[in-house]
Amino acid sequence: MATIKELHVNGTRRALDAEADRTLLSVLRDDLELTGSKYGCGEGRCGACTVLIDGQPTRSCTTRAGSVQGKQIRTIEGVASGDKLHPLQEAFLQAGAMQCGYCIPGMIMSALALLANQTRPSREEIVRFMGGNICRCGTYGRIISAIEQVAQAGKGGGK
Repeated sequence: MATIKELHVNGTRRALDAEADRTLLSVLRDDLELTGSKYGCGEGRCGACTVLIDGQPTRSCTTRAGSVQGKQIRTIEGVASGDKLHPLQEAFLQAGAMQCGYCIPGMIMSALALLANQTRPSREEIVRFMGGNICRCGTYGRIISAIEQVAQAGKGGGK
């Protein structure tokens, strides 16, 4: 069975010894102890496990770890700078966008990708782009408001 020995996660090369056909989500959570990405549906439909692969939002529950060797992986743990939250994280807090919080890491990662590619999306563009991320608590209005706040401030998807 093929194995992977290294992944580039949150700007750091991380050594590991994992089977290449395991899901990226299981490698992140179980081997690298990066538990911010959540297991939701296991089918890539809910978005709780979203990470960025070379800047693109990717469902880590359906992505094989071997397929991302040599690529840049960014998880929710790589969004803040030390103790300073990213403007998007701050906006989610200020908007009260978190109820249970389970979906939030995936929501933030998707929103980062949107704002990195489109600095001032319209409300309709935000809704359309975020449509693949599910919030069981139904705080969509607050989530959209948080993303709009960051877009209007021009603080985008960068670090």
